[in-house]
Amino acid sequence: MPVDIDIAKVAKLARIALDDEALARYGAELGQILEHAERVQALPTDGVEPTSHPLPLVNAFRPDEVRPSLDRDEVLAQAPDAVDGYFRVPRILDEA
Repeated sequence: MPVDIDIAKVAKLARIALDDEALARYGAELGQILEHAERVQALPTDGVEPTSHPLPLVNAFRPDEVRPSLDRDEVLAQAPDAVDGYFRVPRILDEA
């Protein structure tokens, strides 16, 4: 199955340096993954009830309860850089 994704562009966006051999390998692997997904998509699912999980689950979340937490000003005072009550961090994405 031909892969319609520019793997080199995706790697560049993810800031991953890949040589030509790795690009070819990942292209082949992605093709196999997409072929498998296509086979799964073709399975007869008539009469199968949609589900998000094969086992019955109940909500495992704890109830929201207000609890004491760290003092905001104290934490910001320990930060290398803070501006207007927020942590200041280096930019990680270039402007497009």
